[in-house]
Amino acid sequence: MEDFSTIVSTIDDFVWSVWLLIPLLFITGLVLTIRLRGLQFTKLWPALKLGLFKRRDPGAKGDISQYQALTTALAATVGVGNIVGVSTAIGIGGPGALFWMWVTGLLGMASKYAEAFLGSKYRETDSRGEVVGGPQVYLQKAISGNLGKILAILFAVFGALAAFGIGNGTQVDAMVKGMNDAFGLDQMFTGVIIMILVGLVLIGGIKSIGRVTASFVPFMIVVYILAGTVILAMNAASIPAALGMVFTHAFTGSEAVGNFGGAAVGLAIQRGMARGMFSNESGMGSAAIVAAAAQTSHPVRQGLVAMTQTFIDTIIVVSFTGLVILSTGVWKEAPLDKTGARDDTGLTHAAFADTIGSSVGPRIVVICVVFFALSTVLGWSYYGERCAVRLFGIKAQMPYRVLFTALIVVWTAFPAETIWDIADILNGLMALPNLIGLLILSGMIARETKHYLSQDPDLTKNNVKPSKLEAISFNVVWVRAPKRVSHR
Repeated sequence: MEDFSTIVSTIDDFVWSVWLLIPLLFITGLVLTIRLRGLQFTKLWPALKLGLFKRRDPGAKGDISQYQALTTALAATVGVGNIVGVSTAIGIGGPGALFWMWVTGLLGMASKYAEAFLGSKYRETDSRGEVVGGPQVYLQKAISGNLGKILAILFAVFGALAAFGIGNGTQVDAMVKGMNDAFGLDQMFTGVIIMILVGLVLIGGIKSIGRVTASFVPFMIVVYILAGTVILAMNAASIPAALGMVFTHAFTGSEAVGNFGGAAVGLAIQRGMARGMFSNESGMGSAAIVAAAAQTSHPVRQGLVAMTQTFIDTIIVVSFTGLVILSTGVWKEAPLDKTGARDDTGLTHAAFADTIGSSVGPRIVVICVVFFALSTVLGWSYYGERCAVRLFGIKAQMPYRVLFTALIVVWTAFPAETIWDIADILNGLMALPNLIGLLILSGMIARETKHYLSQDPDLTKNNVKPSKLEAISFNVVWVRAPKRVSHR
């Protein structure tokens, strides 16, 4: 197992290195931000009003409302990444990691808009009458030729597998260990209870998931933010210094203090962007799958609603966790686990314990983790299922749900670090074909967006028809090299 963990860690470091995913993630977000003219900043408030207050486009086709699509996407993203992931990023990469999480969030809003736009524009209806969409569909339909087909299949393969990591393994690990530490519950017992609850919801499919997430996702976010607000209020004098560290350490690295061993700038960028993407999933293409199921009258409207999910996840919830950890100073003395090694995932628990009390504080965190993680499991089960259906047809739907539910118990026996590394790798591999596709399609996305917003800049209309755009042809042809080359 130790050799396997080492191999997984090495692959993880390469996927999330400056040679592969980090520059592609940054470039894609930047290109889309420029081509969309900073849409994530200029249209944020109208998008929030549309998604949170208006909630639906009357008479529009789809399986669930725009609000349910938003809460389902939030359910999948606002998970342990917002608590444990932030803790891990700061514990290893230092305070500067939070800055790079913000970068992935702000640029990622453009990426999230683009992929949700495409998911809605190119959605289909399967043999059971359910809406199907996402990168596994739009990459092939929008990019004609074999390149689009290859990218779509790669996304479906990695998406179906990634759901077992980011949407299952990491969430289950956080829940069972948290319940064991806070309440003394056996990990296997907790795993079985979670498996039963998830199984009962998944029987009803996306409509059942939408109803459940719409009920408790807003509640769980508000509870966590209120608890974080109490801690920040009690440490208000330390907030300016905490913000200063975020910006300075993002470009200078962190010195060793207490149990914190210090971190170079590269490590802050790597951990910040990896955990940022793990948290908000911008660029991964996952949210486009549920965006396709939304009842919307135009792809631009649904793209803008989906974009707000990244803002809520990273700019609000992640920021609360990061500032709680930094303002309380617990990041300097990272707690130790039972073996004497640094326990980076315990920073959030330590911050709540130091401020609210060693008995009440950690239990509040654990309860929030359970709600966050459980909602993520539900959201990702749908993402993985849709990818499996793309590969094997509608007959794969129920077997995938059964396998996904059964694995909840299996993950309780795996080491936490290995689970997180596997999830990071699959996240990255899943994002690669989608990010390539977003770059290729960025011009078309920008033109369609400009066309719509010129007629409805405040998102108050729901009768603007999408323009008819041709698919982009992009064939890849393999040519056999000649056996002999003449130099005459």
